[in-house]
Amino acid sequence: MYEEIKEIAKKAVLELIEASGIKAGEILVVGCSSSEIVGGVIGKGSTFEAAEAVFCGIYPELKSRGIYLAAQCCEHLNRAIIVERECAEKYSLEPVCVRPQPKAGGSFATAAYDNFTDPVALEHIRAHAGMDIGGTLIGMHLKEVAVPVRLSMANIGSALLLCARTRPKYIGGERARYE
Repeated sequence: MYEEIKEIAKKAVLELIEASGIKAGEILVVGCSSSEIVGGVIGKGSTFEAAEAVFCGIYPELKSRGIYLAAQCCEHLNRAIIVERECAEKYSLEPVCVRPQPKAGGSFATAAYDNFTDPVALEHIRAHAGMDIGGTLIGMHLKEVAVPVRLSMANIGSALLLCARTRPKYIGGERARYE
């Protein structure tokens, strides 16, 4: 089961990288409910093995391309974000003091914290693209303007999968020209 979750997560992130055009040095935020993946209700049955399978499917693909992973914590930590210190420094983001755990921050954020080289927690981030696995509400961590991205799969395990990319705002009215 967990190997299948890992492979679907890997396929999903590869499709999102392609569809979104996210580049090295940019940020992809992932919110992941391990409870929803295994058929439970978000926040009611955290499963570290499922979260780690998703992390192991996603992270190597992002890291090899120089894309930063931002792992969203659950509501118990106000949806804080776990990133590598290098990412926080590049974007001049202020770390806060917290360490996620499976039932206080979420299993996916814990997997990221445990596997990152130098993890830090942040309150806010503005990511270039994102994956919402199981209704974790990542929108607050995306840059304006978020654009839905449809992938070939709609679920990871039993969890609904929603993805987005971002684009600059259109301004200037009817006479303006856009790329």
